[in-house]
Amino acid sequence: MDRHVTSHFQIPAGSFTVFAIVTLTIWVVSYDRVIVPILGRFTGNPGGFSPKIRMGSGLILSAVAMAVSAIVESIRRKTAIDEGLVDKPNIVMDMSAMWLIPQFCLLGLAEALNAIGQIEFYYSQLPKSMSSIAIALYTLGMAVADMFSGVLVKIVDEITRQDGKRELAVK
Repeated sequence: MDRHVTSHFQIPAGSFTVFAIVTLTIWVVSYDRVIVPILGRFTGNPGGFSPKIRMGSGLILSAVAMAVSAIVESIRRKTAIDEGLVDKPNIVMDMSAMWLIPQFCLLGLAEALNAIGQIEFYYSQLPKSMSSIAIALYTLGMAVADMFSGVLVKIVDEITRQDGKRELAVK
């Protein structure tokens, strides 16, 4: 995909996750300083939404982000087929990589809602002696999931590689 923002500047491929981090940061600040005081008046909960509602909203937004990702990938795949680029993986297709930004923003918002909701849930609902253990187990689970994700990507990359060349799984 074409990663150019201007004719002289292109976003590095690995930098698109910055959009998720920026969204997460903006959401945390705006939620804490603007939304919580307003929601506190209406819900009677000084924290705005309950941790369970935030966790559930984060999970729903994760599913929505994956649906957006699937739609963008189907459009990208159809464009590659229409342009005859299926067997040419090194050619930049005539489709902007900015199509990826909405899914990264949704993932950042989902992470903000889910992760922070879980941490608040552990501190508010568990005894103090258990909350730090729960946070440590949550963090360990995230680390194992990230490691498994990396291993899965490596396995798929090795399986789809043939004769030292990368092959597209789509034909």
